[in-house]
Amino acid sequence: MPSMGAVVALAAGMLVSLAPAAHAAAGAALPFTSVEAESATTTGTRIGPDYTQGTLASEASGRQAVRLASGQRVEFTVPRAANAVNLSYSVPDGQSGSLNVYVNGTRIARTLPVTSTYSYVDTGWIAGAKTHHFFDDARLLLGRDVRAGDKVAFESTGTQVTVDVADFEQVAGAAAQPAGSVSVVAKGADPGGNGDSTQAFRDAIAAAHGSVVWIPPGDYKLTSSLGGVRDVTLQGAGSWYSVVHTSRFIDQSSSAGGVHIKDFAVIGEVTERVDSNPDNFVNGSLGPNSSVAGMWIQHLKCGLWLTGNNDNLVVENNRILDTTADGLNLNGTAKGVRVRNNFLRNQGDDSLAMWSLYAPDTDSSFENNTISQPNLANGIAIYGGTDITVRDNLISDTNALGSGIAISNQKFADPFSPLAGTITVAGNTLVRTGAVNPNWNHPMGALRVDSYDSAIDATVHITDTTIIDSPYSAFEFVSGGGQGHAVRNVTVDGATVRGTGTVVVQAEAQGAATFRNVTASSVGAAGVYNCPYPANSGPFTLTDGGGNSGWSSTWSDCSTWPRPGQGDPDPDPGRNLAKGRPATATGSQDVYTPGKAVDGDAGSYWESANNAFPQAWTVDLGSSYAVRRLVLKLPPSPAWGARTQTVTVLGGTDGSNYSTVVASQGYRFDPATGNTATVSLPGGTNLRYLRLSVSANTGWPAAQFSEVEAYLGS
Repeated sequence: MPSMGAVVALAAGMLVSLAPAAHAAAGAALPFTSVEAESATTTGTRIGPDYTQGTLASEASGRQAVRLASGQRVEFTVPRAANAVNLSYSVPDGQSGSLNVYVNGTRIARTLPVTSTYSYVDTGWIAGAKTHHFFDDARLLLGRDVRAGDKVAFESTGTQVTVDVADFEQVAGAAAQPAGSVSVVAKGADPGGNGDSTQAFRDAIAAAHGSVVWIPPGDYKLTSSLGGVRDVTLQGAGSWYSVVHTSRFIDQSSSAGGVHIKDFAVIGEVTERVDSNPDNFVNGSLGPNSSVAGMWIQHLKCGLWLTGNNDNLVVENNRILDTTADGLNLNGTAKGVRVRNNFLRNQGDDSLAMWSLYAPDTDSSFENNTISQPNLANGIAIYGGTDITVRDNLISDTNALGSGIAISNQKFADPFSPLAGTITVAGNTLVRTGAVNPNWNHPMGALRVDSYDSAIDATVHITDTTIIDSPYSAFEFVSGGGQGHAVRNVTVDGATVRGTGTVVVQAEAQGAATFRNVTASSVGAAGVYNCPYPANSGPFTLTDGGGNSGWSSTWSDCSTWPRPGQGDPDPDPGRNLAKGRPATATGSQDVYTPGKAVDGDAGSYWESANNAFPQAWTVDLGSSYAVRRLVLKLPPSPAWGARTQTVTVLGGTDGSNYSTVVASQGYRFDPATGNTATVSLPGGTNLRYLRLSVSANTGWPAAQFSEVEAYLGS
C-alpha cells in the first residue's frame, strides 16, 4: 500500500493535499485513490454543498455530488493505475437499476448494479433522527487495466442516480491456497453461492484447529452464524475474490482466542437497524490475541460489536462500508486493543466507538483510520474508559448528532466506567465535521469534550489537531445531559483551525482548559463562545498558554447563538436560500405538496390544483436577503415535455404584504436543456418571503415546480 506523504482531505470538488504537518500524516494508507464526482466531467447536475439534516447532499463526501437522469453520465479522470472501481451512489427510495460503464469512450460489457435496498434507514426511537443513510457502495472489476489519465464514465440507464465518489484501485490477483490449510470447498461449501455453506464452514473450522481454513475464490452463502471459533485462521484469496454472503458471521460470547480473520469479504443483507438483532460481522468475542485484517465488510448492522475478552485484538487494513449502525464498538472490558489503518464510510452510528459498559476499556487505541460520512453520530466516540488513545485519524463529513471526535462521559446504561487516567487525542485531522444537534437545537463542534452524565476528571491531552471547514465550532466543551457537570484537566496544544463556521471554542460547561499554539483563520463569528449551561452552573476558564492567534474575540450575547459566517445561516455564501425552508401554496394536487419544491430533489415536485389559475407558491427564507437570482426547475426526465409557464415574482418582508419584483412573463422549460429557467431579480431586491404566482402553463392545467432555488449572486 502506498504511504501518505501529506495529509489528504476530500474538499469540495477535488482531492486536496495539505502541507505535511510536523506529526505523522493523518488517516490510513489506502490501496485506492478517491475522486469526487463534483470534480469530474458530467452532463448531469451538481448538487450541494448542503449541511441540512435529511438532505442528500449533506450526506455526500464533500457535501456535494452529481445527479444523473437517464442517459446522463459522469466521467472521471483516473488518478492512478487501476483495474477496479468502487462507486458511492444513491438512487431514489424503492428503485434499482444499473450504470453503463465506459473506458476511454468505449462501453464495456460489464454494468454496475445500483439499488436503494440498503438505503433510507429510519430509526424513530433515536431522538433527533430523520430518514438517513442515503448512499451505498457498489464495486466492479473492470476486466482491464487503466492508467493515470484514462477516462472512466458511468451512465444512468433509466434510474436517477446520484454519484458521490469513485475509488480507483489496482487489485492484485487472487492468492494461492496456503500449504496444509483446510478448504471449505473440500468440506462441501458451494463457491457458486447457491447451496448453504454454513455446515461446510463449521466442519472446516473444526478440522483446522490450530491451522488455516481456506476460503477459495467464489461466493458462499451462510444462513446462520458461526460459533465456537478459536485457535484458527480464516483466510481468503483476497477481498475482491472470496466473498461470504451472510448478515451474521461470528456470534459468540466467549472464545479462547487466537482467531485470525483475513483477506475476504463479508457482505450482508441488512436493510434496517434492529438493535436487538446480532446482524454483525463479529458479535461478541474473538478471544485474546486475535486479529482481523484485509477484510471488506458491508451491508451489516455493525462491523464488529465486541464484548467479553478481546484483549490485544488488532483490527487493521479493513474496509467497513454501509453499516446501519456502528462500524466497530468496543463495548467494555477491552484491553490493549489496536484499531488502525482502516477505512470506514457511511455508518449509521459512530464509525468507531469505545463504550465502557460493565467494565472499562483500557489501554486501547484508534490510530491512522480514515472515516467518511457517518450519518447519524460521530466519526470517533470515546464513551468512558481508562488510558485511551485517538491518534492520527482523518475524519470528514459528519452529519446529524455527530462531531468528528467525541470524548464523553455519556453512559447510555449502567454500570458505566467514566473517563479516567490519560486520554490522548493527538495528530487528528477533521474536515467538515460537527453538525446541528436537533435535540439541543444548537451546534456540536468538530471535537467535543462532553461531561454528559458526570464530570470529566481524567487528564485530556489534545495535541497537533487540524480542523478544516467545520460548519460550526472547532472545539466544544459541554455537559450534554443539561446537568452542568464540569469539564476539567483539558489541554489543547498545537492546533490549526481554518474556515470554522462560527467559533473556535464553544464552551457550555463549567470547568477549565489551557490552550497553547492554537492558530485560527477565516473564523465565521467570533473566537470564543463562553456561556455555560445551566447559566448558574459555574464558569469555564480558558487559560492562554501562549502562541495562540486569530481567535481573541468573544461572542458577547449569551441569549443568542452565533450563526455561521458572521450571522449568515449557512457557511456557504453560494447556497440555495430556499432549500428546506417552509413552503405554502394556494392549492396542491394529491401528494405533490409545496414542500416538494424545496426538498433538494428535482425528481419530486409541487403541483397546484388543476384548472384553477392563477395559483401561488410561497417560501419563507427565514430572514431578509438580497436575492438576485432564482432557478426554477421541473423534473429533468424526458417524459416531461417542453412547456411554458407564465410567472409573476413577488416579494415581502412580513408574510402579509407583497410587491411585484418581476412582472408576469413566460418561462420556457425544456428537458433538452435541463428543464430549468433562470429569473434575474433587479438590484435592490430585499425579501424574506418569496412568492411565485402562476397564471398559465402550456403543458398542464396547473402550476408545477420541482425545485425553486434562490441565490444571492447573479
